[in-house]
Amino acid sequence: MPDYRIIIDLSDRQLYLLDDDVVTQAFPVGIGKMVTQTPTGEFTIINKQPNPGGPFGAFWMGLSKPHYGIHGTNDPSSIGHIVSHGCIRMFNDDVLALSKIVPIGTRVTIRP
Repeated sequence: MPDYRIIIDLSDRQLYLLDDDVVTQAFPVGIGKMVTQTPTGEFTIINKQPNPGGPFGAFWMGLSKPHYGIHGTNDPSSIGHIVSHGCIRMFNDDVLALSKIVPIGTRVTIRP
């Protein structure tokens, strides 16, 4: 049984998918602006929703910190930049691929 977890490294703007502590995939992400920084710490994925509407792209995965999540975007040029209101933005194809792999309850570590 896979033991998935996610590490988001804000300094290099990458999301790493680990299986049993081995990095299996890496994805570029957009992160929070200076005034709306992405929170650091330990969280879990608490819900998943396809096609959430608005600026959230093709998929939303809510984190255990209220109002924060990992989601797609309708502005792909923002990926790799410091642009969001604190959420983790991914390319729609990437967030869809990730959402098929990680279950609700997956641990998410966000580090500076």
